[in-house]
Amino acid sequence: MVAPLRVGIAGLGTVGAEVVRLIETQSRALSARCGRGIRVVSVTARSKAKKRGVDLRGITWAKDPLAVAGDPDVDCFVELMGGDGEPALSAIQAALCAGKAVVTANKALLAKHGVSLAALAEAHGGTLNYEAAVGAAIPVVKTLREGLAGTEINRVYGILNGTCNYILTRMEQEALSFEDCLKDAQRLGYAEANPSFDVDGHDTAQKLAILASLAFGTKVAQSAVNVEGISSIAPADLRAAEELGYRVKLLGVAVRTAKGIEQRVHPTMIPKSSSIAQVMGVTNAVTIDGEGIPPITLVGPGAGGAATASAVVADIADVARGVRSLPFGRPVDKLQPVSKAPMERHEGGYYIRLMARDLAGTAATIATRLAEQKISIESIVQRHPDDAVVAASPRGKSAPVPVILITYATHEDAVYRALKAVQRDKVITGRPQVIRIEKN
Repeated sequence: MVAPLRVGIAGLGTVGAEVVRLIETQSRALSARCGRGIRVVSVTARSKAKKRGVDLRGITWAKDPLAVAGDPDVDCFVELMGGDGEPALSAIQAALCAGKAVVTANKALLAKHGVSLAALAEAHGGTLNYEAAVGAAIPVVKTLREGLAGTEINRVYGILNGTCNYILTRMEQEALSFEDCLKDAQRLGYAEANPSFDVDGHDTAQKLAILASLAFGTKVAQSAVNVEGISSIAPADLRAAEELGYRVKLLGVAVRTAKGIEQRVHPTMIPKSSSIAQVMGVTNAVTIDGEGIPPITLVGPGAGGAATASAVVADIADVARGVRSLPFGRPVDKLQPVSKAPMERHEGGYYIRLMARDLAGTAATIATRLAEQKISIESIVQRHPDDAVVAASPRGKSAPVPVILITYATHEDAVYRALKAVQRDKVITGRPQVIRIEKN
């Protein structure tokens, strides 16, 4: 009879406690699926006295994470503390150096130290599983690393942050400003008191760096990701997107180009007909474009204790079954270095919203500046300000007129050269709004 897999867990927050509960309540099913039992034998957390709603009797309480990682009675070390440094880093290193299996949900640590940790796993015969680090219950890591191992990936992109997707959904459906929607998201617990990590795009960037490594065989490098957040998005942009057949989402996009791998996080207009445009609220989604296959879209809960714990237990089950995969799908010495691709070289369509002065020749001036940069316009919409706005303008002058342009594919540096020239001509007021368009 095969001995049970002995699991040690560092971190008993919402996810850690749920992992303990799942292993206990699903013990028979896990044993049947894995061919051996799974048993939690050691745990540690900041507070031993905290009520967690799980039965820890019969489980050793270790003094610290290193004690769990180094325990000879632990076969699989599960790190659920979070953070891109200590104590998580040293504990995982210790477990890998001992040749143990490691399971983690720590995207920040992987984005910063993933390559070195993968090297330790290879050198000492350990394993490093991290399905829960990207998309929680969405099995995108296994899909890229194992399910599509025989497919050349051209592009992987997705909604990787539920907070941002929730905010953009509410803004669109209820015509709320970003500021008002963010306050409500904080009140409801969907956004942190300091939301910048989410709304400025950094959470998505960490996840994208991991997906890009799996998809393209590059070293994990968050520094190679161009990052923009959603705070500049206004209700006017969402209304225009609706009328033009688009929806605005914060996307993480990694794509193979003739100049290398481009990694970027930014608000994006996507056709409403696309699968990913239908994903609303706190839900996450990832679309994979591979050579010779139609796009694959994976949709599901990208965060939350139950969803994340489900992915953690799935990784533990792989360890129990003896499934071994290279952390990033390739040996570490085969992972290619990657550098940040200048966004000026990005090529695609653009949404541009200008506040044009209501003067003779304004439209011609804008058109001339765009033509000088060889930018072709797919559509143009000019709106008239409300009568109340016009009446309130100083000295009876006409208020600026919103002009919305959709371009055909062009280079980003050409767009910004044209807009700088338009600003110098003083035919617009304020800062132009520019949102990239991602086609199906």
